[in-house]
Amino acid sequence: MAEFEEIKVTKKLRKAVWTAIDDFGMIVDGDKIMVCLSGGKDSYTMLDILIHIQKTNKIKFTIIAVNLNQKQPGFPDHILPDYLDALNVDYRIIDRDTYSIVIDKTPENKTMCTLCSRLRRGTLYTAAEDLDCTKIALGHHREDIIETMFLNMFFSGKLETMPPKYRTDDAKHVVIRPLAYCKEKDIIEFSNFKEFPIIPCNLCGSQENMQRQNIKNMLLDWEKTYPDRTEVIFNSIKNVSPTHLLDTDLNDFKSI
Repeated sequence: MAEFEEIKVTKKLRKAVWTAIDDFGMIVDGDKIMVCLSGGKDSYTMLDILIHIQKTNKIKFTIIAVNLNQKQPGFPDHILPDYLDALNVDYRIIDRDTYSIVIDKTPENKTMCTLCSRLRRGTLYTAAEDLDCTKIALGHHREDIIETMFLNMFFSGKLETMPPKYRTDDAKHVVIRPLAYCKEKDIIEFSNFKEFPIIPCNLCGSQENMQRQNIKNMLLDWEKTYPDRTEVIFNSIKNVSPTHLLDTDLNDFKSI
């Protein structure tokens, strides 16, 4: 029974990634993809599925896994190298003490995510350039995209979320999110079957009462009352009617 469930969720996730790659043109022949590996369930899942896709030879691309060791106290330095060596995957571990900077610069009771993400992105973008990577793959999944939309609506006054593929502001890098169509519950199930060596985060993941967690709880409550509500919300992000919004930069209302 467990084996059947593992096969089922594996097929579901692989199909979702294939569909996202096709829908958004994420990967093409000749790509060198930097797979950002944090040590969490999402990035392990992303790497596993991309390795599978690579082996099919339907798209010819190379992979290099990159981890940013932020020098968090107690971080188990050996876990990722041991795991990647066993997979025979090309990888780089980048040592940068961003942990101390985030702890020092973040005011008490304020979220660490913004500064941590900015420092992490800058380091990874530089690494991608040094390694001549054509794409940077991040492990954000469907729920991350939905939660980000609500966070921007509720706290930033913007109708915006994480795009599945985008070019950085300096036009140097293309970032992709292969798990964009993957449900978090499927990733959790897959991760449990695979027994990935999960490394907890002592920065963002350690903070209580984060607004993202509040949004997550809100969506879970909705899902209990209205099953498949998140599915409907996600479909709405793919089915946008700009002319039925209020942005005067998108619509010349005065000329009507």
